[in-house]
This record gives sequence, structure tokens and C-alpha cells, in this order.
Amino acid sequence: MIELYTASTPNGWKASIALEEMAIPYTVHPVDIMTGDQKLPDFLRLNPNGRIPVIIDTDEDITLFESGAIMIHLAEKCGRFLPSDVPGRARVMQWLMFQMSGIGPMMGQANVFSRYFPEKIPTVIDRYQGEVRRLFSVLDGHLAENEYLAGEYSIADMANWAWVRIYFWAGVPVDEFDNLRRWLDVIEARPAVQAGVSVPDREFFELLTGQAGDPEEMAKAAFDLVETGQKRAR
Repeated sequence: MIELYTASTPNGWKASIALEEMAIPYTVHPVDIMTGDQKLPDFLRLNPNGRIPVIIDTDEDITLFESGAIMIHLAEKCGRFLPSDVPGRARVMQWLMFQMSGIGPMMGQANVFSRYFPEKIPTVIDRYQGEVRRLFSVLDGHLAENEYLAGEYSIADMANWAWVRIYFWAGVPVDEFDNLRRWLDVIEARPAVQAGVSVPDREFFELLTGQAGDPEEMAKAAFDLVETGQKRAR
């Protein structure tokens, strides 16, 4: 059994999508990151870095944080979505690390400076949005000749998709990237993916993206809640 501590964010979805795709039984423990629960002592005992997701694998008696490490562990546990042969495994790991080192951090910075940060700094916004656009072009070029990122559908696709799907929040449209849009649609149609992005709920995501109201007002509200939560947890 897997105990999943998570919230409705791209990194959280990575873990819940993987669990759904792999049909591994799990119990969800929602973490209210808006009010700073991830910075409180009980959570820090699970992840000293104070970030979601975290899993406890009761079968193996192991607690894991970092979404990429969690996905690798789950794939090895169930024997799916990560090839056992050296070349196949290397290709999946390559594109998983692409998300961990590039897509996630760059989109995260674009999100912060274009949406949350109270001061709009055009040169900084342009820098991060430009890098996101460049990374999208890398994916698009690769997907022009490949249905999925590393041969068959894998944890690399799950990880990258969970972030790229919120391209609009980073302020970088994907209209020009036909192959990337095709890939986004194909993965979104998977029932397990749809189940995964509903964990633990959609309320925070709707606030984060402005789906619950005016995007700029919701962005300001999200920033204020995060700031309040961080101060409460100190």
C-alpha cells in the first residue's frame, strides 16, 4: 500500500498519475500548501525539504520525497513504464531529467514572475518565458518523429505532461507547436491521467489558474495565501 501526501500541482499530479496508470493501491493525504502545512513539523519529518509529493511505501517500509524519485520507485515496483533494458531505461531517464531540470524549474519561474510576484519585471519575465518556449520547441521537434518521448508511453511522458499542460499559466502559448499539442491531447485522453489530475481535488488548481474567477485577482489571492502560510509555518 502507498500513502500519498500531495496537493493539486504539477509535481503532485506526477505521483498520482503514475499510481493510477500503474493501478497501485494508495491512500491520499491532502496537504494544504496554501496555508503552509508542508512547512509544519509533522510534514517535515516526512520531507525535510518541505515540498509535496511524499509517499510512504508500507510494503517496503520506505518514505520517499522528490517526484522524480517517486515515479522511478513506483515504475520499478510494478515493472511498467520504465524499460528494464539499458538503452530503453536510459532514454526514459533522459526525458524524465529533462522535465526535472528544465521544464519544471523554468515553468515554475515563469509562473512566479508573470503571475505571483507583486512586481512585474519585464526582463525577468521575458527571460523565463523565452526559456520555456525554447524547451517546448525541443519537445515539439522530438515529437515530430516520435509518438512518445522515449519509445513507448512512460513515466517521462507523465512527468513532462503534468507540467506542460499548464502552459497557459506560464504565459507561453503552444499554438505554434503542432506535435506538442498532439501529444498533450493524446495523453490527456487517458482515463488514468484524468483520474490522476483529480487528486486530491481541483479547488487549488482552479484558484491557481484563475478558473475560479479573474486570473489576475486569483493570482494575487494565491500569492497572498502562500505568503500567509509560509509566515504561519515559521
